[in-house]
Amino acid sequence: MFILPNSDTMIILEGEYTTWIVLLSVVIACLASYTALSMNERIQQNSFFSRNFWLALASIAMGMGIWSMHFIGMSAFMLPVSMEYDIIQTIISIFPAVFASYLAFYISNKKNKNQWSYIIAGITMGLGIASMHYIGMSAMKMEAKFVYKPLVFIASVLIAIIVSYVALYIFSTMRRFTRNLVIKIITSIIMGLAVASMHYTGMSAVVFYGETELMEHTQHAHSMNIPLLILFVTIGISIFLTFSGLSSILDRYVDYRLNYFDALTLLPNRRQFEKKLEMPFSHGSLAIIHLHSLEKWNSGYGYTFGDKMIKEVGQKIIQHKPELADAYRIEGNRFALLITGQHYYEQFKESLEKIMFELMQPIEIANHTFVIDMVCALSTGDREREKMQLFSNATAVLQHSSIEYKHEVIEYDPTVHIYSFERSIIQDIDKAMDDRELFIVYQPKIGSNKEIIGAEALLRWQHPSYGFISPGVFIPALEENGRITDVTDWIIEQVCQEMAVWIENHYPLRGVSINIPGQYITSPRLMDVLKKSVSKYKIDSHFLELEITETSVINNIENAINSIGEFRKYGFKVALDDFGTGLSSLSYLKRLPITTVKIDKSFVDGVPESEKDSAIIKAIIVLCHSLNMNVIIEGVETEAQVNFLSHMPEKPGIQGYYYSPPLKREDLAKWIRNFKEQKEYVSQNK
Repeated sequence: MFILPNSDTMIILEGEYTTWIVLLSVVIACLASYTALSMNERIQQNSFFSRNFWLALASIAMGMGIWSMHFIGMSAFMLPVSMEYDIIQTIISIFPAVFASYLAFYISNKKNKNQWSYIIAGITMGLGIASMHYIGMSAMKMEAKFVYKPLVFIASVLIAIIVSYVALYIFSTMRRFTRNLVIKIITSIIMGLAVASMHYTGMSAVVFYGETELMEHTQHAHSMNIPLLILFVTIGISIFLTFSGLSSILDRYVDYRLNYFDALTLLPNRRQFEKKLEMPFSHGSLAIIHLHSLEKWNSGYGYTFGDKMIKEVGQKIIQHKPELADAYRIEGNRFALLITGQHYYEQFKESLEKIMFELMQPIEIANHTFVIDMVCALSTGDREREKMQLFSNATAVLQHSSIEYKHEVIEYDPTVHIYSFERSIIQDIDKAMDDRELFIVYQPKIGSNKEIIGAEALLRWQHPSYGFISPGVFIPALEENGRITDVTDWIIEQVCQEMAVWIENHYPLRGVSINIPGQYITSPRLMDVLKKSVSKYKIDSHFLELEITETSVINNIENAINSIGEFRKYGFKVALDDFGTGLSSLSYLKRLPITTVKIDKSFVDGVPESEKDSAIIKAIIVLCHSLNMNVIIEGVETEAQVNFLSHMPEKPGIQGYYYSPPLKREDLAKWIRNFKEQKEYVSQNK
């Protein structure tokens, strides 16, 4: 293996490289590195496919790339002898590269690792590459023989190990930059050149020799089918890249389905329903079908039975709904049908009556025949205010005390339903605060370095009779009847109490923001409540941020400026919410002594696809930072939006469903732990 025979009839054979094939081998190595880098990147992301799946694909891509590079490189080396390859040994030579790549990627992607992890991974992969190379060399069948130069042989193995260590280190340390295409390409080229350098160093260790008589009768030949090998490698790499792209699309689609569709009925869910209501439309009619006593069926026959019942109802609604109507499942026992734009209201009502007639017919499930009690509430509107109140009006019908579940279609009547609903809310609000029917959820805010910079406190109401009541329904009623200030005082005390616990337990929350309604911002009572609450729970005032809207200060700007100044003096932070939705935001922005500007969701919805929206949000962020104000972007829901905002020099804070929906306090604690663990894992792998 290392000793050259001493014979007078022996001659040393000199080979030549075909330049274009050498270059092709390097390109193949770079493509394989790019593919493996993409697969390895997917390991760190939330995916429909498991982590081990991407780990295996990354290993196969890298292993096959190394193998292909070797045999294409061998094809570039021309000797004056005929040569062919042993098929079995050639196939066997693939496995060391793939197996070593798997072990190396597995070690380098472990959660807790240090330099020794990289060294072990580098040695593993380097030995795998070397084994693949020299097994591949032994697969050659030719009339010449060969031995290795010991020092160069050892050098080639060391190069393989060192190169693997460097490559894997790049994999880990450059991971945070790999979404940048240019950096990913540069990294792939470095890795491809590293793999190729090992191969050609190994080839320089080989000394080919043969007998003189034999060489005189040998033709210059190679049996390798280069076009076929090139085609095979190109197809293989293309398949990996294509599959990686398709899987990314699939992941996005699965994420979209999970967030915007009901898993049981496959209908759009409440989130998509609310987004639809927020869209501009000229006319609209909304029907809510409410199933009565769903708990009775679940407790009597089990949740599987209840699920089948819901699916059956959903299918009948889809089957008989008007063509122009969109169907949604907005709650466990409620479906919605929404028509926007010009339509015939009477025909829509007739269609609803047909649906209710179909749902009145007995349903058979698991040898049980039964009729589900239900009712349909209907509201319509063709003016801006009426369109905004479609949902609250339909809800008011369902919450009226006279409602009966006899498969009727009941139209909203403002003289009957709104008075009863508002009166019920006002009567029940004190009991709701005392019995914790009202509760607070918190939506985290994430800073530029992926740290938790705070959370927004949001109010929810789970009514014992009406079920979940939307804030868009009960808050306007509380405001109109003067009870919203009492509820705000209750929120402030609850947040301060919770904040004291979080501070004691070292939660990484820098503060909580509370929405302050209307003219309450200028009321002396608000300052008294704030001072008493922070004093009672022994927390610093800077942990609270008061969120105000432009409309709450615009009509009383001088008093608002004075009040906000007092809050700032005492240490409270003040944020201007829904910035940009009013007409006078810019003219008052420099006068209000606020600490934070919250940019409305409508400005980020079109980012980054819309150049105009992107330019506008950039301009607003730059303006706010020039005034030394913090910026929070609300309603961020997609990875593309996060990437766009994160790459801005000013790096605003982010709040939205991309990171987390509003959470109850116990769920927030779990989310914070998981977020910290994920951040630590990413940090250790940088």
